Amino acid sequence: MARKSDDKTPDVADGTTVIKKYANRRLYNTASSSYITLEDLAKMVRDNVEFVVFDAKSGEDITHSILTQIIMDEESNGGQMLPVSFLRQLIGMYGNSMQTLMPSYLEASMTNFRQNQTKIREAFDKGMSANPLSAIHETNMALMRAAADTLIPGGIPGSNKKAAAKQATPAADTSSEEISALRDQMAAMQKKLDELGK
Repeated sequence: MARKSDDKTPDVADGTTVIKKYANRRLYNTASSSYITLEDLAKMVRDNVEFVVFDAKSGEDITHSILTQIIMDEESNGGQMLPVSFLRQLIGMYGNSMQTLMPSYLEASMTNFRQNQTKIREAFDKGMSANPLSAIHETNMALMRAAADTLIPGGIPGSNKKAAAKQATPAADTSSEEISALRDQMAAMQKKLDELGK
């Protein structure tokens, strides 16, 4: 993609659509050479289209704030998905000693949820009396405990890996491949936490 000499947009990975936000709050899709809306960006997210949003004047990456704005719009337009209790707890984490842990924890939790989404839907369709989210919740709690053990002063990094792995083990009917994948996720998160601890 040819750029003007005064273009401050940083280089991005191939296949990633560049969106520019101008001072008049308009969003410009450089791939389609057209102005778009936040609703268009939300559709791109749902369609798994990779994009990054830059401030047209400064070249600053503002993708995070734009995605947050999309969530706010969805929540205010009747598509409420985030419970008030969750929002309160999330706000309470800002400035907390665990704040640096939360992004990795939330990302791992969402990845785990998406990987098990089909199973959850099937469980609801079958009308299971047991809560199909319980196995995922247990895994998420194990991830959180492992992360907390690493960051809490006096804790020895990795000291509770075995206990966390036991708590992260899904229901008995889960295949050994899924168990292995969960352990790999735990190890990757532990590595990230160890790096943060340094």
